[in-house]
Amino acid sequence: MAREEVDAVVVGSGPNGLAAAVTLARAGVGVRLYEEQDTLGGGSRTLDLELAPELAPGLRHDICSAVHPMALASPFLAEFDLAARGVDLRVPEVSYAQPLDGGRAGLAWHDLDRTAAGLGADGAAWRALLGPLVERPEAVVGLAMGDKRSVPRELLDPSGVRAALAFGAAMLEQGTNAWGRRFTGDVAPALITGVAAHAIGPVPGLAAAGTALLLASLAHAGGWPIPVGGSQAITDALVADLLAHGGEIVTGRGITTWRELPRARTYLFDTTPTALLRIWDERLPAKVWDAYAAYEYGDAAAKVDFVLREPVPWAAEGVEHAGTVHVGGSQQDMVYAEQAVADGWHAERPMVLVSDPTVVDPSRRVNGAIPLWTYAHVPHGSPEDVTEAVTAQIERFAPGFRDVVVTSRCVPADRMAAHNANYVGGDIAAGAVTLTGMIARPRAAWDPYATGVPGVYLCSASTPPGPGVHGMSGWFAARRALRHRFGQRSAPSLAP
Repeated sequence: MAREEVDAVVVGSGPNGLAAAVTLARAGVGVRLYEEQDTLGGGSRTLDLELAPELAPGLRHDICSAVHPMALASPFLAEFDLAARGVDLRVPEVSYAQPLDGGRAGLAWHDLDRTAAGLGADGAAWRALLGPLVERPEAVVGLAMGDKRSVPRELLDPSGVRAALAFGAAMLEQGTNAWGRRFTGDVAPALITGVAAHAIGPVPGLAAAGTALLLASLAHAGGWPIPVGGSQAITDALVADLLAHGGEIVTGRGITTWRELPRARTYLFDTTPTALLRIWDERLPAKVWDAYAAYEYGDAAAKVDFVLREPVPWAAEGVEHAGTVHVGGSQQDMVYAEQAVADGWHAERPMVLVSDPTVVDPSRRVNGAIPLWTYAHVPHGSPEDVTEAVTAQIERFAPGFRDVVVTSRCVPADRMAAHNANYVGGDIAAGAVTLTGMIARPRAAWDPYATGVPGVYLCSASTPPGPGVHGMSGWFAARRALRHRFGQRSAPSLAP
């Protein structure tokens, strides 16, 4: 029997898979999208986990990502125009906070000057570090969120070049042992290190510094927004547009080999390189097969979802206004914790990320109950339930936290891939966040999206620009497919 034929197939419905599918459908290409899970969105889903069905029926938790600086910064999502599609991205007054022992905290307000004022003697140094980047956030975004193969247009004017040079100089400083020279106190160093820890790797390090500078500058420029209703709002907007332009969606269908797919002129995979290797196997050129087989994954996150009867009782004033709280203590505490994870150990006091969406979205409360989102950094593939470690770490800076917890659920790192196959061993970045890795992922090639099989492209966070809910990898790969497989050199409009 002849195989069914379609124009294009997309495998995986994370933000990049949906971005690829939307781009193709907007260009008039017939698209069929396959998703292994019964729900769409990959790392951008919000579900009722039924943790407290009697107290709070319908309480919804963000399954992976909860806070979305990239959603405001992404050129793809900017053109797609989430606001015009009813997605309400609310920016907290405090983008992120860093509690410290003794009832103190560093507060990264959306306003740069207010942040600097709160850092006392280190305020001027904070402004000098981030001010040049905040003045030209589009240049920083162009540098960080490009395909790493072309010069972004934002860097073609003198002010863009100055911003790029400032970014590079700051990365060299913050990514090496020179990071201790700028600040005199302990609050500012902890505040910037907490952002660097998003890379889940040893600090200082160049990749971690790049992560810190990008996210910290966005915190003072656009802010770190939380979507009203949860991350699913972004997914739902993309899905609605795909369906409106004739796309088909098949859920609950995992793909194990290319033979299970219909014939198509192009295939785009929002999967890891190792998953694509399994699917295409003998069809891949030997050098691509070897590169994908050797693809390096990073350390991991274990998830703990809490249901609270009251907000977290933070000891330091102002932390309650933050959309994201980096619970790691001092800079030295975080250096020790992240190095322990890199060495394969569970830190006694792990790096924990916390977000309470009700800070800006009171609709997320159900009968007064609050869904609290947390991650702890752990070694790759860890099977450990980190609920107690996370609870103790929050209690350290919020005495009485245990008393407001109704219930909780942990997803250890080794089970993260059960709800998102791209999170191999709990690696939520879909690949180790290293400087060379971010440029050369998934392999050293001029076209990082091409697989060596004609018409087959990788478009996941394992390709540039890397992790985050931004859709850029899918957009870049889909535009290549349109050019090479359909002869369309111009990208379609994404406007509503």
